[in-house]
Amino acid sequence: MRTTTRTFRRPAHAAAAGEQPTPGGPATSSSLRRTVLMGAVGSVLVLLGSLGVGWLANVSALRRNPLIMWMRFETLGVVVSIALLALGSMLLVREWLRLGQKLSPWGPGSARWVLTAIAAWIVPMLVSVPLFSRDVYSYIGQGRVMASGLNPYESGVSSIDNFFQLGADQLWAESPPPYGPVFLWVEQVVVTVTHADPDASVLLFRALNVVAVIACMWVVPRLARLHGVNPRRALWLSVANPLFLTNFVVAAHNDAIMLALALLGTYAAAVQRNWRGGLVGTTLVTLSVAIKPITVVFLPFVGLLWAGRNASWRRKFVVWALTLAYSVLLLGIMGAVNGFGFGWVSAVSTPGSVYIWYAPMGLFGLFAQLVADSWGLDGSAWMHAVHSAGTAVAAGLTLTLMFVGRDSRIFRRLAWSMAAFVLLAPIIQAWYVVWLIPLFAITGIRNDWQADVLFFITGFFTVYAVADQLDVFPYLELNLIAARVISALLALSYGVYLWFLDPATRRIQRGPDAGLARPPVL
Repeated sequence: MRTTTRTFRRPAHAAAAGEQPTPGGPATSSSLRRTVLMGAVGSVLVLLGSLGVGWLANVSALRRNPLIMWMRFETLGVVVSIALLALGSMLLVREWLRLGQKLSPWGPGSARWVLTAIAAWIVPMLVSVPLFSRDVYSYIGQGRVMASGLNPYESGVSSIDNFFQLGADQLWAESPPPYGPVFLWVEQVVVTVTHADPDASVLLFRALNVVAVIACMWVVPRLARLHGVNPRRALWLSVANPLFLTNFVVAAHNDAIMLALALLGTYAAAVQRNWRGGLVGTTLVTLSVAIKPITVVFLPFVGLLWAGRNASWRRKFVVWALTLAYSVLLLGIMGAVNGFGFGWVSAVSTPGSVYIWYAPMGLFGLFAQLVADSWGLDGSAWMHAVHSAGTAVAAGLTLTLMFVGRDSRIFRRLAWSMAAFVLLAPIIQAWYVVWLIPLFAITGIRNDWQADVLFFITGFFTVYAVADQLDVFPYLELNLIAARVISALLALSYGVYLWFLDPATRRIQRGPDAGLARPPVL
């Protein structure tokens, strides 16, 4: 098999590719500072709101703080917390939109403003109580299972004493973790270092995620340049996006580490399209799979990058086989080291047993169940069949995209493959959508209906998040349903204002298309 070395170089037309030598757009420095500052205010409001309705372990020492006690155990304090969270989250969305509006046409000087905004908005999030999800407490429980010498794929977090007091959700108490061996080791290390203290563990998981966010800040602009896309606009659309920051920093989802490794792996395979780049890329993507297995979808496209430009079908099949064999070998070695083998494969389907109303396949599955039950048939089986059909269609689309499409569109084909698995799943979480945003941003999101879709998705999931995941003390005059309604109405009202009434942000739906320019280098 002949091996060729292909290294990507910045194209001569890069200056035309949205990289105008203008000093960071028409906005003044004072105006940009105001936008960054107001976004930071929104982040601070989210921090304050998290003290009252964020997920806090029962044994946390923070529960004895007088201010937090008032915000969590007094009705007025909870209402104030809800208002702060809803308004702060939507203010963050507004200032993100305003930042993009002010920085257009995205000259070289805009890079420092995007980076400054990301840094300023992240800082308050570092010390907030977890919001929008309590998965980070399940990480602590799974780390304790590992530290106890048990197999987490056979023993849920409920097998460990006092698991509920450390914040884990009882819904998944007996479920195996859908994570690979690398993240199980990460969980074990965190629990060992912090002695399973929930607050310290949250901070350490969050610190690891911040490293992953920094890695994304590094790799996203470089991937965008390979595609002739303005790197600064791509960074704003993806990493500066409030969905990205809240899910990966505030909620501390391990998806941040998974995504960073996958993007780094595909970049390594893209900049050096030979055996060396292919091995490095496959190694990094395999480590990502060993965090969360969904990024196995990246592997065939890394194989296409490894095979090289205009590779023959024979070479593609050989490289695909090598990619798969090498990845399985690495995962097998990890399984042998921890003694759990490939036990994580059967656990991958754990979240698939539930559905959510706004996911198309979830809604279709529910309809199928209702129809089957009304006919005296097995409704659960019909729902499962619909969910399985969605997965099968996504797999079929991925297989098609492996074979169909130009070499220069490999990353876009990868983006649509990931999108198929997300959009055809019975449950679509906000952090699933965040997987997709960098892939589409680096391959080009036009400033027309495509940008509108991203803005709507960002607003929708922000509104949904602030109303869905609230930790409300059950013995208040204000019950959980009422709290969610208040939060949803506040956030939705702010969103409607941004979209239709705000004289600044309502204009952002259309504007000069500075994001796309020339054909990609790939």
